[in-house]
Amino acid sequence: MKIVIAPDSFKESLSAMEVANEIESGFKTILPDAEFIKVPVADGGEGTVQSMVDATQGIIIELEVTGPLGQRVAAHYGILGNGLNGDNKIKTAIIEMAAASGLHHVPANKRDPLITTSYGTGELICDALNRGIKRILIGLGGSATNDGGAGMAQALGIHLLDNEGKALSVGGSSLAKLVGIELHDVHPLIAACEFEVACDVDNPLCGDKGASAIFGPQKGATAEMVSMLDTALSHYADIIEQAGIQDRRHQAGAGAAGGMGLGVMAFLNAKLRPGIDIVMETVKLSEKLVGADLVITGEGRLDSQTLHGKTPMGVTRLAKAQQIPVIAIAGCVSDDANVLLDHGIDAMFSITPRSLPLEEVLANAKHNLFTTSQNIAALYAMNHKK
Repeated sequence: MKIVIAPDSFKESLSAMEVANEIESGFKTILPDAEFIKVPVADGGEGTVQSMVDATQGIIIELEVTGPLGQRVAAHYGILGNGLNGDNKIKTAIIEMAAASGLHHVPANKRDPLITTSYGTGELICDALNRGIKRILIGLGGSATNDGGAGMAQALGIHLLDNEGKALSVGGSSLAKLVGIELHDVHPLIAACEFEVACDVDNPLCGDKGASAIFGPQKGATAEMVSMLDTALSHYADIIEQAGIQDRRHQAGAGAAGGMGLGVMAFLNAKLRPGIDIVMETVKLSEKLVGADLVITGEGRLDSQTLHGKTPMGVTRLAKAQQIPVIAIAGCVSDDANVLLDHGIDAMFSITPRSLPLEEVLANAKHNLFTTSQNIAALYAMNHKK
């Protein structure tokens, strides 16, 4: 019997690998002779670096970079291992924008997208390029910035100039003062690197559905600031086009992460794709599912939003293509989660035994996950007795 365990993390509680380990331990008490394949997965959001490093036996690179407010912050990215970089052994790095430019680096009372910068994300990319990386995966989301990736571009050697020919100051509001872009000092290894970006939103750069209007308020923008930032991003896109770079401001995803979607397309020629698709392809999940009798997936909370690009549905889609039954395990299962049963998941289980304070739920997650997995395995074994 072959069982593939491919969960996401349980946020604030267990990493995806820890979730997989507890599920395996619970199942092994009932099915000790089964073959277990553990593939920690993520959807491109928080925890993606750790999940993919764990899945490929890669390494974490830790370094100090420029934070959103210009302060030095500790950040990291991953380099994948275990031969999963492709047949030609191309080295792959995985970067979460939030690691360097995330909202968590900015105290609530200092959140101001007029001045925050994505420079630190560019420094992470530079470090990966300097290590000979030929493929870089970037997860958007959780950013504190609204600078269209301008800071990232500056870190990569791209000159953004004001009307005096001086380097543009950082921050979203400064984009209104941009008059020219010079590419002659851009990092020379960018052209030899393939960039894929995990992007699960379809917002354009500007307008009512754009970066500033939709994501600006959570980063500290007032209504007046939203208007300023939107105008600045539109001007930024104009100057990018004038520099001879394809205008992609209206493309779905251009507004992701404060306009970083546009920035990575314009300056890195990156492809924007659903995060779960990038992750599953990279860890070769489809290949690992071949011959499986059961797939177990999960995340911290199963609800109707799970349908929209979350890990359990991505895993289920691949499993159902091979006609493999799927069980999903979660910290909690919401009242509207039954819709998932209509989209391929065969059964869902919550590990929370009763109503408890959140602190207790998180503290006991490992034990409850083990116990729930053990009970699921017992039920599965009973149903498959010969």
